[in-house]
Amino acid sequence: MIQAIPQSFLFRTALKLRAYIELIKVRLSFLVAFSCGFGYLLGSFGAVNWPVLLWVSFGGFLISGASIIINQIWERDIDKIMNRTCNRPLPTKRVTVNEAAVLSLILVVSGLYILMIYSNLLTVMLSLVSVILYGFVYTPLKRKGPIAVLVGAIPGALPPLLGWIAVTGTISHEALIIFGIQFIWQFPHFWAIAWLADDDYKKVGIKLLPGGGGKDLNTAVQIMIYTLFLLPLGLLPAKFGITGIDSAIVATVCGVLFLSQTFSLIRQGSEKAARRIMYGSFLYLPIVQIAYLLDKV
Repeated sequence: MIQAIPQSFLFRTALKLRAYIELIKVRLSFLVAFSCGFGYLLGSFGAVNWPVLLWVSFGGFLISGASIIINQIWERDIDKIMNRTCNRPLPTKRVTVNEAAVLSLILVVSGLYILMIYSNLLTVMLSLVSVILYGFVYTPLKRKGPIAVLVGAIPGALPPLLGWIAVTGTISHEALIIFGIQFIWQFPHFWAIAWLADDDYKKVGIKLLPGGGGKDLNTAVQIMIYTLFLLPLGLLPAKFGITGIDSAIVATVCGVLFLSQTFSLIRQGSEKAARRIMYGSFLYLPIVQIAYLLDKV
């Protein structure tokens, strides 16, 4: 006679699975998968192989999840101290370090294996570089200084490049353009978050704001300058025949709106203005990328 599974076991299993889902930050990893799929679609000259697209995007999702877990293993002690991170699975001991390490290893091996089957060796190698840069270089550098933002922007901008390479097998000037847009976008995005989290970051010695590392005019101006760079960069896909004029208009409008938010930060220097930039960064990238796809030549 088959015995019923105790409800307590099911409850504990459900809690553990929920903790694992929190650990890989599904929404953030989904955005990585989306960017990876964006690069694949933009690089597909002709009929799109939809099953391969989904597998490549899923591989990117797994690689992202593994990188995020490594980041949290490194920072488990300081996460206990910060208000914004104290309830994460590792500080609350809902997941042990060993469990997190095993899950990260499973995810990275699975992601690389999927990419090896459905893409090419160059995509796999760059994906591994992305994990190393994010998990083992960017993360410890966060307590050294704002150089961490520069380093972190590289793996942060790799997903669309990886998608392009997965379908084309080459790093072309078109691939570098879509990489460059997402690379520059990282700076106002990172710094707006760092502005909002500055009090927490100071508790543990994380230094991500540029210059003197303060919530001041210098930081606000640098956020504005990097956002300004997105205007000419947003036009490059149309200039090089990747997309058409319609998406160039959308990219310009989005860039101007994004840029206008930085002027409020320069004038007010408030958390409210920084939060608007953060939300603006979340909107800018997917809107522009979707516009590029719809306007693909």
